[in-house]
Amino acid sequence: DVQLQASGGGPVQAGGSLRLSCAASGFTFGDFTIAWFRQAPGKEREGVSCISNTDGSTWFADSAKGRTTIASDNARKTVYLQMNSLKPEDTAVYYCAADRFVRSGPGCYDPYLFRSWGRGTQVTVSS
Repeated sequence: DVQLQASGGGPVQAGGSLRLSCAASGFTFGDFTIAWFRQAPGKEREGVSCISNTDGSTWFADSAKGRTTIASDNARKTVYLQMNSLKPEDTAVYYCAADRFVRSGPGCYDPYLFRSWGRGTQVTVSS
């Protein structure tokens, strides 16, 4: 079974940074694209970033570009999302997701393309 565990969320002040981790197990990590999504209260789930473990390609939503990086550690089977210059509008529950057939790119914005999900981790940015 595909298992994903997101962690690293918490409260942070605007302008601060957080690093989220997504620990994976139960599948061939190197064959999958791992994505980060977020969902704020009353809003739809939206893609933030993703990385393809097959070729290392990455994708970022416009809201994340310039202040977010994503990295994959194949040895630890963990994907990291480093978020800097956080804003109150970044407040949301952040989820990681995995799929073997989604390629890194604009498709990473669509949660319906990803078949495996972990529980979320709450990020709260205060002004």
